[in-house]
Amino acid sequence: MATNIRLSSELQGWITHNLGRGCRPADLVTSMVSQKFEPRVAEAVINAFVAGAPVVADALQIELEETEYLYATPRLARGNVLDAGDREVAVLLRLEQPMLAVLGGVLSDDECQQLIELAQPRLARSTVVDPLTGVNAAADYRNSEGMFFRLEETSLISRLDRRISRLMNAPVENGEGLQVLRYGVGGHSAPHFDFLLPSNATNEASLVRSGQRMSTLIVYLNDVAAGGATVFPKIGVAVTPRRGNAVYFEYANSRQQLDGKSLHAGAEVIAGEKWAMTKWMRTRRFVAG
Repeated sequence: MATNIRLSSELQGWITHNLGRGCRPADLVTSMVSQKFEPRVAEAVINAFVAGAPVVADALQIELEETEYLYATPRLARGNVLDAGDREVAVLLRLEQPMLAVLGGVLSDDECQQLIELAQPRLARSTVVDPLTGVNAAADYRNSEGMFFRLEETSLISRLDRRISRLMNAPVENGEGLQVLRYGVGGHSAPHFDFLLPSNATNEASLVRSGQRMSTLIVYLNDVAAGGATVFPKIGVAVTPRRGNAVYFEYANSRQQLDGKSLHAGAEVIAGEKWAMTKWMRTRRFVAG
């Protein structure tokens, strides 16, 4: 799989200098991994430098080999009903590889409506981070409106942050702020991963501050008349949006491996509109840039 990796001039100089003075490539890979590079990315970058691959506009194209992801004990608790602190949540479906679960009743109907009403005045055209420049820009493949709440911004948001953190089995402070998205007819998102690769300065800085994203919870805030499923194309699963229900999935392990089976997309909304809330959980306390 070919991908572009953004390399700072300092990193390029460090690699060139150390290879020039005879350092073993394996030692450079180890050093990069210690600085939070994913192992296979670090190895591919060093191998590309050894082979003399060109760096164009501070970007290097590398080939990432598919590696077998090591599935450890899931962070999501076992059982058919999960204790979320202030309510019980039903497990409607569970997969082990990738670790994915469909959950029922994560939010009440009233909580869903309150979130929509709180978010609506603050909606703006959704943006994505350009993988080369790290700049946020609107993109045709994510045509939605969205906004972020600050962590524990209101009493409602605080209650939901704490409930969701308990479900995701991570401290509240490791969570990014709740994001609310609205998709109209034709709204969709192309297949993508939620984990971060150090392919640009923005991602690098975020990984240093807060660690890798390790899991995602998407809660549906309304019933969609037609379309709008969350699709996992590599495993043939599509989750229908139902108000208050959620899909949860994990994609990063303690070996800094990232699970390619977590590729997902938002199918086109055919009728009506789709409201969803997303929580991303980090390996360390989240610090916004």
